[in-house]
Amino acid sequence: MTFCTVCASNNNRSMEAHLRLSTSAARYPTISFGTGSLVRLPGPSITQPNIYNFNHTSYDAMYKELEGKDSRLYRANGILPMLDRNRGVKWGPERWQDWRVGVPRVGKRVVALDDGTTQVQEEPQYSSDLGYQGTESGFADIVITCEERCWEAVVDDLLSRGSPLNRPVHVFNVDIKDNHEEALVGGKAILELADTLNAAAREEREIYAQENAEAGGAQGIGFDEGQAGARQGFDARVPDILAAWQERWPHLPALWTLAWF
Repeated sequence: MTFCTVCASNNNRSMEAHLRLSTSAARYPTISFGTGSLVRLPGPSITQPNIYNFNHTSYDAMYKELEGKDSRLYRANGILPMLDRNRGVKWGPERWQDWRVGVPRVGKRVVALDDGTTQVQEEPQYSSDLGYQGTESGFADIVITCEERCWEAVVDDLLSRGSPLNRPVHVFNVDIKDNHEEALVGGKAILELADTLNAAAREEREIYAQENAEAGGAQGIGFDEGQAGARQGFDARVPDILAAWQERWPHLPALWTLAWF
């Protein structure tokens, strides 16, 4: 299954989950996004944050800029280590609301400008992102947010899109405190949830393929494309999977809904 991790600024919690999923034994196809209007990183004071635009600024550029401003400050508050990790995961932060679902994620990145036009960035390519292989079609089967307001933003955005592709997507929230230690624990918990969901999906795909073959259909057609009827066995198992997972991770409150792209 293909996973998408989402948090407000696409920096700490969602990026830790992206790293865990994409480098696990399963090597899950993974995309990550933020939902805010801007990327905001702590500055020298609460009134002086460092602000960057989604889709335009690389993590490497952020790292070099803040290292040049005050290496001691940004290393002590954890920003430089976080950006160093992030630039090893993907080129830069992307915004969920700008994601054109179903548009192939291949070649150069195309970014939306404030005037409504688009621009092709010449340097970055998706193929350098961890978890890229398997995300080329521009879809995700599972979306996992790390904060309730991000979950609400994702669900509201999906509703506003009007489900033009009629493709189901399971949207989870695993509430993780925004610090390095909690992000590590949360990333481990999200990986466990992903492993359980993926195992169930594999079982249900095999059942569907066998039933489809016996009926004279092509094996796998429908399930892989996300047709609702093909995945109804998997969809029905998700609440029980989440309930069992929640018992093992009671300190990470979870939410879930079935939505549509």
